[in-house]
Amino acid sequence: MWAYIKDNKIQEIISRPKDMVVDDVRHSRRIFTAWTWDELNAIGIYTVEPGTKGDNRFEITSNPTYTFDSSNKKVTTKYTTTDKKLDDTEAKNEDGSNMINPITGEKEMIYGLKTLAKNQCKTTAHNLIKRFGWLVQRVTMDSSATIPSAVTTYCAAIRKDCDDICTAIDNASDMDSFKALYANELNSDGTIKTVNRINRWTTDTTVIDYIR
Repeated sequence: MWAYIKDNKIQEIISRPKDMVVDDVRHSRRIFTAWTWDELNAIGIYTVEPGTKGDNRFEITSNPTYTFDSSNKKVTTKYTTTDKKLDDTEAKNEDGSNMINPITGEKEMIYGLKTLAKNQCKTTAHNLIKRFGWLVQRVTMDSSATIPSAVTTYCAAIRKDCDDICTAIDNASDMDSFKALYANELNSDGTIKTVNRINRWTTDTTVIDYIR
């Protein structure tokens, strides 16, 4: 990106090359790729250094603010990040009153990161287990059929994984401990030693033959 500076003030942030009129002189968009920085600076066009945004999983990132650094001939970008809420909060109208669901009559809630993570955990567990639904249907149609013990053992392990992950989420007392649930434990060479708790599920290697 580029910035057009006049009288040491940012006049415009330019995201892509375009034709420009500077001091009554029309310039082709080609100047952005053909001219040197000294030539661009001479007519008030400077580079824009990107800033660092927050992690969208955990943080809300503000719109960027730009500052002209005349001594270094560049514009810097800054973002402000705010942690998303871990817990659910009541949704409010503009006047501060509670938003009410017109169908249920209950207060509308804004789900926090914990509820969203637990809902995703339960969805993952459901998807892992439903792959064996055909075995239940087979038993329904054929009373002599059985569900292999390896499958029942695996499904029980998945349900326990789900319970354990949800408990870990509930026990996260602050944002740092919540973020830690998503952090893999690494070996000294940077490879993964232990998968993070959120994504650590019992392997399905013992039931591969039964997956549909």
